[in-house]
Amino acid sequence: MKQCSTSLRPLAASALAALLAGPAIAAEGNWRVGRIHYRMVCTACHVETTGESIAPSTRTKAEWTKYLAADQHAANGQANPSLRYYVSQEYRASIKDTNKAAAKFIDMPDEEMFANLAAFVIHGAQDSDTPAGCQ
Repeated sequence: MKQCSTSLRPLAASALAALLAGPAIAAEGNWRVGRIHYRMVCTACHVETTGESIAPSTRTKAEWTKYLAADQHAANGQANPSLRYYVSQEYRASIKDTNKAAAKFIDMPDEEMFANLAAFVIHGAQDSDTPAGCQ
């Protein structure tokens, strides 16, 4: 088998690192926990307020990464404009009596829950190996 020349190794290594890195925050989270929160909290609220759910497969990994970084949940002003608010302990505490997932994860730190949610939407994005719906 022919080996790469030494001049190509740094380029190949940096390309591989870029491919494997992906969104850093998604790599830090537990997508399975994020799935529970997304389906039981996010989807439940979206269906209740708009009649529609937003599946992770409706956006690409790049689109989800941009959305998560922008931290803009609702531009219309009818809801809290911060996405992070909806994964916060404050929000989970406000719905814990009617939402089992919020009650279950009430003590999870905000950043950990946000990382879990990010991991799930990236894991289930349109261009992932496992596109996810809301059900």
